[in-house]
Amino acid sequence: MSTATKPARPAMVETPVTTELPPEEASRFRLGPRGLVLIGTLVVWLVLRLVLGGQWTLAIGRSDLTGVHENLNALNDWVGENRNSSPIFLYFFNYIQIGVEGLGSFFTALFSHTDVGFEIPQIGWLGTTVLLTFLAWAVGNVRVAALTLVGLLVIVSQGLWAESMDTFALVLAAVLLALLIGLPLGIWAGTNDRVHKIITPVLDFMQILPSFAYLAPLVLLFMIGPAPAIVATWIFAVPPVIRLTAHGIRQVPATTREAVDSLGVSGLQRLRAVLLPMAKRTVVIGINQTIMAALSMVTIAALIGAPGLGLVVTQALQSLDVGTAFNGGVAIVILAIIFDRVTTAASMRSELAVRSGKTSVRGRRIAVGVGAVVTLVAIYLSRTMLWAATPPTLPDVGGLLTTVGDSVSSWTQTNLSFLTQNLRDHVTNDVLNPLEALLTGSPWFVVGAVLVVVGYLAGRWRTALLVVVAVGLMVWLGVWNDAMATLAATVLATVIVMVLGLVLGVWMGRSTTVDKIVRPVLDAAQTMPAFVYLVPFLALFGATRFTAIVAAVVYAAPPAIKIIADGISQVAPTTMEAAQSSGSTAWQMITKVQIPMSAKAIGLAANQGLIYALSMVVIGGMVGAGALGYDVVAGLAQLDLFGKGLAAGLTLVVMGILLDRVTQAATDRSRDRSAPALVKRPRGQLGLV
Repeated sequence: MSTATKPARPAMVETPVTTELPPEEASRFRLGPRGLVLIGTLVVWLVLRLVLGGQWTLAIGRSDLTGVHENLNALNDWVGENRNSSPIFLYFFNYIQIGVEGLGSFFTALFSHTDVGFEIPQIGWLGTTVLLTFLAWAVGNVRVAALTLVGLLVIVSQGLWAESMDTFALVLAAVLLALLIGLPLGIWAGTNDRVHKIITPVLDFMQILPSFAYLAPLVLLFMIGPAPAIVATWIFAVPPVIRLTAHGIRQVPATTREAVDSLGVSGLQRLRAVLLPMAKRTVVIGINQTIMAALSMVTIAALIGAPGLGLVVTQALQSLDVGTAFNGGVAIVILAIIFDRVTTAASMRSELAVRSGKTSVRGRRIAVGVGAVVTLVAIYLSRTMLWAATPPTLPDVGGLLTTVGDSVSSWTQTNLSFLTQNLRDHVTNDVLNPLEALLTGSPWFVVGAVLVVVGYLAGRWRTALLVVVAVGLMVWLGVWNDAMATLAATVLATVIVMVLGLVLGVWMGRSTTVDKIVRPVLDAAQTMPAFVYLVPFLALFGATRFTAIVAAVVYAAPPAIKIIADGISQVAPTTMEAAQSSGSTAWQMITKVQIPMSAKAIGLAANQGLIYALSMVVIGGMVGAGALGYDVVAGLAQLDLFGKGLAAGLTLVVMGILLDRVTQAATDRSRDRSAPALVKRPRGQLGLV
């Protein structure tokens, strides 16, 4: 029942029920032992920061190296010298590199360019445009096809067709590898409990790693070029299709499985006839998520040699060219929208086909046949006619977007500086700097001890032991001070994300109208690659740490808001009715019922907010955020700093695991204690405990 109207009091309640809880229940909302320990730890930390501040901070200069960094540099030198003689490279990694580069070169030559003559691809502009539009219609509908056609024409008018096709080719190569490996693994995990238990923690680990963490290790193995870019994109993009394929198969009702088994079918027949058809929509959603993850990673992989739109945006960001970055960002957004709408339409069509029991009709088959013929003719023309092979000359939308981006940036910095600079300076000076000074200016062992206490409070000794190991690794890797600076920005961004998440999430969870308005906006925001978020805030706030924090908030807020909204909306209607019948106000129902009963969802939102914020804060190293993100980028650009960049990437892995495990442990420990339950009280009264 909706919470907007107050239902009639149930007949079974004969006397008013007070909303005041008994003393033993009210004590649950008081500060417990864990809260006292946490506050005491923070007080001791502040005192030690005043007494020992500036000592044993492990701070080093941007160009300084530790022994570990020098050893990693030596490892990089050894790999370079022995790449063509060491058996592990000669018979394993080099073959992977050759195969991956061959696959990437095939798709590049097919859609982007060749190395002969006019460098015209095997399928020119007209053939590619008609082919993609036809596929959008075949798997989706006319509106999706029209969107695809318009989007491709806009990219041509931006002057970014060749760069877009480079990105498209790399995405195709990475997604093909992801599907070839991910779909069989997902099916196996969906039909085998043991495999599912083994592979789930691996997928969890892969999905908590920031994208920057993949770059330096893969450069060490495959050098700068398309190969590490495709491999990084494949690793980053494969978890969703595995997870969602397994989930789709495992959610098939047990009664359906039993009914099929009673017919005496084999395991393969059951998979082909029942499990896969019923899981088809979920599998297609997994493919959608894999494609979107691949597009996001390909743009970031420009730092390790991936051509295309990511390179355009990366070079523009590094030179603070807002207009060019804006133009490239718009092209990335257009590709993201096309990929998302086409695969979403495909998932909806598959669901309708399953419900109706019809896979096609005669009229549609004829239309598909005609469309295929038209597509083949367009491909033939693009291979034989120069006018069909090269993009046409259209109005210069790219120049307009570049000019608009530069003009808006200049106007904003000139006329809104009183607002943007004041906001930036106040947050930086009053919040970020003190928090960063506390983390980076305290002795490393003091901060480490605080983290261990937090780990113990979150999940007892097992989590505390994991924190000890993580702290030790971060100290050993030699970038402790930069790690703490990254942690400060991540924590601040996550706090803002959770405030937004609670406000908007509760509002959406309590109002279906608000949910219908806000959710599509959040869904659209989640389709945008991470790089895109930096461009508008670079124009507003310049190259600063605050820019990275704002981008991290906007990037991490949508999933957190949606998770909290779902948790609030799933509170049992009977519980809400009981609270209303006892005379609870709307504020009491939110604070005493809905939020406590959504503790698990809120904990999950905090977990996802931290991971998303960490990923974006690190990417912000390209626009002034410094710390670990800067170390990774500098290591990729300067050979003598490669060891430090690799250490920073490994530190990101450790930090991602640390944040994920601590927040997961806190969620698991608190959800049972914080969730109220509906119980019967004497004399037939209903009460919330």
